[in-house]
Amino acid sequence: MRLHDGGAPAVVNARSGTPQPQLRGRDAVAIIVGIVIGAGIFKTPSLVAGTTGDGGWAIAAWLTGALISLAGALCYAELAAAYRHAGGDYHFLTRAYGRDASFLYAWARATVINTGAIALLAFVFGDYVSTVLPLGAASGAIWAAIIVTVLTVVNIVGLRASARTQNLLTVIEVGGLVAVVVAALMMRSTVSAPPVALFSNTPAPGVFGLAMVFVLLTYGGWNEAAYLSAELRGGKRAIMPVLLASIAIVTVVYLAVNLALLHALGLTGLADSKAPGADVMARAFGLLGSQVIALVVAVSALTSINATMIVGARTNYAMGRDWPALRFMSGWHAARGAPVASLVVQGVIALALVAFGALQHDGFEAMVEFTAPVFWAFLFLVGVAVFVLRARDANIERPFRVPLYPLTPIVFCGACAWLAWSSIAYAASRNAIRVSLLVMAVGVAAWMVTRFHARHASRVG
Repeated sequence: MRLHDGGAPAVVNARSGTPQPQLRGRDAVAIIVGIVIGAGIFKTPSLVAGTTGDGGWAIAAWLTGALISLAGALCYAELAAAYRHAGGDYHFLTRAYGRDASFLYAWARATVINTGAIALLAFVFGDYVSTVLPLGAASGAIWAAIIVTVLTVVNIVGLRASARTQNLLTVIEVGGLVAVVVAALMMRSTVSAPPVALFSNTPAPGVFGLAMVFVLLTYGGWNEAAYLSAELRGGKRAIMPVLLASIAIVTVVYLAVNLALLHALGLTGLADSKAPGADVMARAFGLLGSQVIALVVAVSALTSINATMIVGARTNYAMGRDWPALRFMSGWHAARGAPVASLVVQGVIALALVAFGALQHDGFEAMVEFTAPVFWAFLFLVGVAVFVLRARDANIERPFRVPLYPLTPIVFCGACAWLAWSSIAYAASRNAIRVSLLVMAVGVAAWMVTRFHARHASRVG
């Protein structure tokens, strides 16, 4: 038995090894961009345009999302540089608040946040592939289960294989979005659509907050870079350029997509569209264009699923090292550079959620509604951890420090608190908040069981 970076007891199987720096910077950027730029960008522009009711405020929302993400990335860069660990923000929460608080976050990630994202994106993939190759009445769910299984196997094969897969998928995904932008800019703006209004209709703060929930849902995922810090080449400062480059790429792509869609469809046309990217491509290239964009959406879902699997299994691995009852997830296969047991557990839970979603009226929407409040509440605690750990660990080397401290982390914490409240209000309005409470209640029960097991193991030892 030895102590890992967080000071918590951990048993490491010598045959399985520990995370090693195998990732290049561009691999990490591809993983993060792949997580962030998912199928959501093909849906949320219409929701943001309809919510704000003004083209200027819609673009302002996307710019605000970029600034909030940048503030958060700077906070994460300081934490990840000082505390390199495969556990990512689970590890930061452990350092700041102890294992009990971080267990609940790891529980939420393992059962809802990551696995729920994998399942809902698998349904997106299944729905689009089913339009080309249907497999019967439950085609979407069948394809979802197939792709979860296939990508789990790819990640079990090893980090290098999953990283190469991610690089290829990210290039196809971004290329597809560029095609939408070019097609939209080449089109003349819809003749029947009035000119796009810019800041002529100011939305109420609550309405703008709802728009920001959709925007930051689409920006979500940049924080997953922290889970790669222990496997990134280049030393402790290498995580900072990865985060900044990822957010810069995502911001440019998102602004270009939204400006192009507003140009091609107009504000009303964009707000009324269920699939704005498909509408633009269909108008520009007919049926072939709509089929191409369907393929791009499917690839986008694949990209996000694969990237989420890579980082999500790292939480299970870190939790397994901290809790004796979950030690079966603490193995790390040195040759493959992957936490194999954690990947298997993640895949099984994701498949269970796919089966659950197949029985619901709209499993995708339900998962989004009950994951957002939990996610933003814990992200707020990570922001506060910057202050807690600076005060507590004053002697620890910090290769990178948040600029404009304490203003930057204050802005990030304030944004997270606001978004947590907006998400709770939105989920409550859709009668979905009780699902979040139920999941966390089960997490508390699981924490009590693992806590009892840990005390019993220490007495026996």
